[in-house]
Amino acid sequence: MILRNKQQKKSLVKALVFASCSILAVNSASAQHKGIIDNSDSKHVKLKSIDMGDCHWTEGFWAEKFKIAEKTMIPYMRTVLTGDVGHALNNFKIAAGLKEGEHKGMRWHDGDFYKFMEAECYLYSQNGDENLLKELDGYIEIIKKAQANDGYLQTQIQLNEDVDRYENRKYHEMYNSGHLMTSACIHYRTTGQRNFLDIAIKHADLLHTQFMPDNKLLGRFGFNQTQIMGLVEMYRTTNDKKYLELAEKFINNRGKYKVTEVSTTIGYPIGDMVQERTPLRKSSEAVGHAVLALYYYAGAADVYAETGEQALVDALDRLWSNVTEEKMYVTGAVGQTHYGASTNRDKIEEGFIDGYMMPNMTAYNETCANVCNSMFSYRMLGLHGESKYADIMELVLYNSALSGINLEGDKYYYANPLRVIEGSRDYKKMNTEYPTRQPYLDCFCCPPNLVRTVAKVSGWAYSLAPNGVAVNLYGGNTLNTKLLDGSKISLKQETMYPWEGAVKITVTKAKRSAFDVMLRIPNWAEGTSIMVNGKPVDVAVKAGEFAVINRKWRKGDAISIDFPMDVTFVEGHSRIEEVRNQVAIKRGPVVYCLESADLPKDANIVDAYVKGDASALKAEYKADFLGGVTTISGDILLRKDKSDQNMYNKVSKPVLESYSTQFVPYYSWSNRNKGVESEMSVFLPVVW
Repeated sequence: MILRNKQQKKSLVKALVFASCSILAVNSASAQHKGIIDNSDSKHVKLKSIDMGDCHWTEGFWAEKFKIAEKTMIPYMRTVLTGDVGHALNNFKIAAGLKEGEHKGMRWHDGDFYKFMEAECYLYSQNGDENLLKELDGYIEIIKKAQANDGYLQTQIQLNEDVDRYENRKYHEMYNSGHLMTSACIHYRTTGQRNFLDIAIKHADLLHTQFMPDNKLLGRFGFNQTQIMGLVEMYRTTNDKKYLELAEKFINNRGKYKVTEVSTTIGYPIGDMVQERTPLRKSSEAVGHAVLALYYYAGAADVYAETGEQALVDALDRLWSNVTEEKMYVTGAVGQTHYGASTNRDKIEEGFIDGYMMPNMTAYNETCANVCNSMFSYRMLGLHGESKYADIMELVLYNSALSGINLEGDKYYYANPLRVIEGSRDYKKMNTEYPTRQPYLDCFCCPPNLVRTVAKVSGWAYSLAPNGVAVNLYGGNTLNTKLLDGSKISLKQETMYPWEGAVKITVTKAKRSAFDVMLRIPNWAEGTSIMVNGKPVDVAVKAGEFAVINRKWRKGDAISIDFPMDVTFVEGHSRIEEVRNQVAIKRGPVVYCLESADLPKDANIVDAYVKGDASALKAEYKADFLGGVTTISGDILLRKDKSDQNMYNKVSKPVLESYSTQFVPYYSWSNRNKGVESEMSVFLPVVW
């Protein structure tokens, strides 16, 4: 065909673009298909994702964290994973025939690299740096060359002649597959390029051929269930329903086969450890490896969003409640133990044990598990549209997620205990627990998981409601998006939250007709007040719910929110033996701890007692301390008579002396100890 003029050329280009979009997604006139989760056409979602890049941090807490991610976290991770330390890119190069050598790193190291690529995509959606695209194109070309002709792509198997494909699920092939598919979908949505997506399609097609037929051996294979989320996003991106069917197949297989039957996991715990003893639809208790469980639940939530199966969401409701009400720490952390047993007495690792069994010093709380807790809650927020799910997201983000990385953004914790006593742990016997944050972890799954979360959290800040917008997270930002009816809306949020409780949201663009602005009132924020243009609003303002303001908004309308920022004591449930007669200190969404750096040199963390008057504690913002934080200061009591020379000792009235000190945000601990183990505790005994 000969194109005779520019207009014909333009028409052809438009036709090709339209055809491509028709193939890759079902596009309604106003739907947004560039969300972190593309639930724009999901019929069973009440609050839908905004497009990536619609919200930009401008000032305050998350603007500062995003800047660190942009300037330090992601560049440092790039150096690690593309060099000889992390070796992840080297593995792809070797599999592609571009380099000599052998596979190094954990079996799930491919997935670590895909998460890093995903983080770069989120960064690109914010800053539009074309150098990031060129860099990603280079990685994708290497990955394409490493992929087998039939679509198989797992470097640890491809470079191991002694292991066959899908021989043993401990090699985490499904886990790597899930992160491949998710990262490829995010790349397509942020760049519009198909080069990574085509690799994922080829791989997903192979998975469908391999795993869709009933097979006892492979039916138990998908135990680290990121592939469910990945497959649902592939369905949403390509509109090919076979990917959704396969995602549901992986759910249906759990609990279908007896755990005593032939296993594809030799040398790895089975049963509750990998959520295969009980079918999901019959489950009421979170069991086993916390990361495996929460990825699984998040994937099931994605499947429900498309199918609307009531039994599925009923199970997810039970499991979410079990996690948050019986097995979650005050910091939002989950996964109480490194080694233990489920309530069914299956051996488990890095996971959930009995309800209300919450050790502080040996708490495992893998950073990945904490991040997964927020991922699961974000999906449940979409399904139900209830504020309580965003409360958990916020709790995790400000506490047990950020504790996994230092303030500079280049050292990491894998585990996140709530109490550390010097000399109490033999770290030489542990493969993931360390006295200080490390520049590189041999098991590198947590760092890119945390970094991609920091990079994408602006996409969690707002959701699109049926007739308006929901404010899920607070922080200085601008929002420029479209409501579900296609009308444009722009908001400007100004605040120093979480250090201050004042939030101002200004409408800078809005449609003429009335719509909802839904404001999340955190569950701790009793007594919150809301005004519009300086006048109180006549709406219900209840802690733990959305306050919904419906009106005809005009440019310049200003919403003022005042969250009470009192210092409060938090106690555990009476069944949590480990914290009986102890309290934690909390202000707003931030949980605090006492660190040995703020005690006399001869004092131990176990010598400290809190005075039973929270009102006597004073909050003060310190811009030049720990990256800029609000500390809480006041008098505590230090025990001067040492009574624990023996395991059990005769007790007399202790000698307590007053001492003035400060408490710091839990996430900021272990940043002043210069490579030496620091003592710390979140819960402290209280003297009333």
